[in-house]
Amino acid sequence: MTLILELWPTSDLEEIQTVIRAVYKQVWGNPHVMDSERLVTAESQLSDRSITVREFVRAVAKSDFYRARYFESCAPYRFVELNFLHLLGRAPQDQREVSEHIVRAVAEGYDAEIDSYIDSEEYQAAFGENVVPYTRGDSSEANIKQVGYNRIFALDRGPAQIDSAVQASQLVYDVATNSASAIKASSATVTGSGTEKRFKIVVTGSKFDNPRRISTTEYIVPATKMTPQIQRINRTSGKIVSITEI
Repeated sequence: MTLILELWPTSDLEEIQTVIRAVYKQVWGNPHVMDSERLVTAESQLSDRSITVREFVRAVAKSDFYRARYFESCAPYRFVELNFLHLLGRAPQDQREVSEHIVRAVAEGYDAEIDSYIDSEEYQAAFGENVVPYTRGDSSEANIKQVGYNRIFALDRGPAQIDSAVQASQLVYDVATNSASAIKASSATVTGSGTEKRFKIVVTGSKFDNPRRISTTEYIVPATKMTPQIQRINRTSGKIVSITEI
């Protein structure tokens, strides 16, 4: 059973601390939080009610702690899938969602990507101003698509999991190919089988193979190679315009 925590006007200091710990656990991916890593100012603002739980979540997600572990150290695909888990409590539904967020992160930056979840209608409908985000995807009614039910288990493997320990995407193939996620990993592979789906990544400003005479480049990559290709584009200052299945 999911425990839903909400900050009320009548909540006492102990209840406020319970909410604060729950936000750290949810947003930072179940880490061990040292006192020096805590957001003292934001905690104080929440305690005196000058900010809501939603704004505290925003501060935690924009912290140096989160940025270092999930933006700077992870593949772009992993960063996005964990943003969905940490901030909306579910797995991404399809390639369109993932592509949209990767493009935003590259084009508009880290803060804009974080804001896009917290300022969304979905976040407001699910958590409002004062409910701590929680994993919703393990209840089928919480997902628009049934496929999200299995995918959440690929991201959330229980209370012992520390999300920063896994830097590679867990859903890149399943989402890219619109496949159901097996809860237990299979040893089978379709790489090279001729059935693997491919995607077109449109990039502007890429510095590959300088000099170039055109400003827009298209890369055709198999689903299993998308994350390395996106990383390479980011390292060479390319701007991803779109990712579409072909």
